[in-house]
Amino acid sequence: MFRCCSLATLVLSLASLAMADGVPKPAVSKPGSSEPSQFHDLSQYRIGPGDVIAVDIFKEPDASTTSTPVRSDGKVTLALIGEFRAAGLTPTELETSLTAKYGDILRDPHVTVTVKEINSQKAYVIGQVKKEGPVRLDGPTTVLQALAEAGGVTIFAKRSKIYVLRTEAGQQRTFPFNYDTVIRGKNIEQNIVLLPGDTIVIPE
Repeated sequence: MFRCCSLATLVLSLASLAMADGVPKPAVSKPGSSEPSQFHDLSQYRIGPGDVIAVDIFKEPDASTTSTPVRSDGKVTLALIGEFRAAGLTPTELETSLTAKYGDILRDPHVTVTVKEINSQKAYVIGQVKKEGPVRLDGPTTVLQALAEAGGVTIFAKRSKIYVLRTEAGQQRTFPFNYDTVIRGKNIEQNIVLLPGDTIVIPE
């Protein structure tokens, strides 16, 4: 025979099962946040112009920096060593390079690089939207989400002729996107996740 239980007891039991692995689920970054999203694998992330990084050297506060932007030329300015190229490197690779560089000045330096802001990961929206230009990819961003960031399509847009232009291995590919069918829940496979450098074209 089954015994009845209160609603509160049932909710607590379900919550316990959800947390049975002991690992809380990560929170999703708020849209528009400049903080690196958990969607990025920062161990493999390659630093780009516009990003902001912190360089911490253990027990060397005068040589450390809590926030330094990566300039358009891909370099950062750091204490003791001046300009240093950061763009194109992962945080781990930059740590290795800086450890070698600071090793000429400091004794056994322990360098930690942290990506504070991700600003270099962008897609672009052009054509019949209310706000053309770059859309920052703080996390997985679909075509529909990017269009929303751009203020939505205008009344002049050919909503069935939208497409995403992507360059892969030097070759350009196009991905069709029918706005009306996607927002009705059809052909949702067209609502792809954008990659850095993608361009959404909304023709007139």
